[in-house]
Amino acid sequence: QLQASGGGLVQAGGSLRLSCAASGRTFNGNTVAWFRQPPGKEREFVASIRWIGGGIDYADSVKGRFTISRDNAKATNYLQMNSLKPEDTAVYSCAARLLGSDTTNPRAYAYWGQGTLVTVSS
Repeated sequence: QLQASGGGLVQAGGSLRLSCAASGRTFNGNTVAWFRQPPGKEREFVASIRWIGGGIDYADSVKGRFTISRDNAKATNYLQMNSLKPEDTAVYSCAARLLGSDTTNPRAYAYWGQGTLVTVSS
């Protein structure tokens, strides 16, 4: 129901744009988010965007560098990642349908896509 794409290898300071395509039922009316799991670490919140009001949350580590957006007509959300750092290296996954109010809690999402690997070289 969610298909993430856009990962790859990039040098530090470079940019990538991730996309997450969803079925209309999964996307419409739902908060969507990105999480990442660095090698050997726990999954962590990256960014989210709400359906109602379009409110956006970012992890402190990506504020000012990453931008989340959504195209409701295409049932797709995007994560534009600029000024990438080696510590941004991770498997990035998209999630949808928040069950509750905490957008940063991975357990609060009903739907998940497969991950896409982002590798930032120094």
